[in-house]
Amino acid sequence: MVQKELLLINLFKQFIKESYSGKRLKKDGKKIKPQTIQNYEAVLNLITEFEKLENKNIRIKTITGRNKREMISERKYWKQFYNGFTNFLYKQKDCYDNYVGTVIKTIRIFFNYLKTEKLIPIGEFYKEFYVFKEEIPIVTLLPEQLEFLIKDQNFEQSLTPALRKSKGIFVLGCTVALRYSDLFNIKFTDIESVNGYRYLSIKSIKMEVITRIKLPDYAIKIIEKFKEKRGKQRTILSPISKNQFNKNVRAIAEKAGWTHIVGKTRSRRGKQINICKPKSHNVYRFCDLVSSHTMRRTAVTTMLMLGMPEHVVKKISGHASNSKAFYRYVNLVQSYLDNHIDKVFEKLGG
Repeated sequence: MVQKELLLINLFKQFIKESYSGKRLKKDGKKIKPQTIQNYEAVLNLITEFEKLENKNIRIKTITGRNKREMISERKYWKQFYNGFTNFLYKQKDCYDNYVGTVIKTIRIFFNYLKTEKLIPIGEFYKEFYVFKEEIPIVTLLPEQLEFLIKDQNFEQSLTPALRKSKGIFVLGCTVALRYSDLFNIKFTDIESVNGYRYLSIKSIKMEVITRIKLPDYAIKIIEKFKEKRGKQRTILSPISKNQFNKNVRAIAEKAGWTHIVGKTRSRRGKQINICKPKSHNVYRFCDLVSSHTMRRTAVTTMLMLGMPEHVVKKISGHASNSKAFYRYVNLVQSYLDNHIDKVFEKLGG
């Protein structure tokens, strides 16, 4: 027997409110991070926009009986919602599988909250909401490219002061394997001196894992340069918007001559789509795809390529022991090693 109807939007707002207040916690008892709640708010905005487009409110019926006709009707209702909402994300919002999957995952978390925390008998139709997944190609520098940025002084001097600053940040990020947010949160007090060596010891904002890494001389020189300009500021790096930073590092990569065509693909409903640059419709070059994400990816792949054991790299990067994301780096490194092995054998085979 179906008893009453509730508005999804109102319940979703309550879900967000309780996440902010701390009434709703993670399974380990810790508070939900602000970034996660901001993602919830983005999903709420999408649902609100979808409702306006459809000109109807999405309702949730409480289910207290096992009436077959009502159950079939509810399943049909949520299947129509899922199909309509995902079509909206793909067609109206021009999203790809990775983002659509993230949105649907959040909606499933919300429904699970209603059922397990609010004890609202909503049925289990939401468990049929398929979460799309997409393997987005990883853009990283090869060890020789990173070495060029570290050592080539003529290239350094050819850059404008703004690009020189971004290059320093980029090289540091490609060395310490931190997430972008953690990199800009490094304080001078996070640099420790032990037996004549310098170490970076910092707690990750996202994973709350303490990372401790011995710093090479070139990284220390970069930090010292920033220290001269930062004066009494607590953090080593001065703030820069991610958008501007990405523009700068792409300009640096272009000046370095990394302009070979690599292309860019994304997927919708599992179908690969070749993407060209907006407006110009030109294909993507390597330099066009370098971004803030490249730093951490480069650091991890460089460590693996140069022989550092996986468990040590994970300890530095803060990846969990069973991290699926980490093994994407391993696969990338294997293809790099395979190419070099092929070259060796080609020479031997003459």
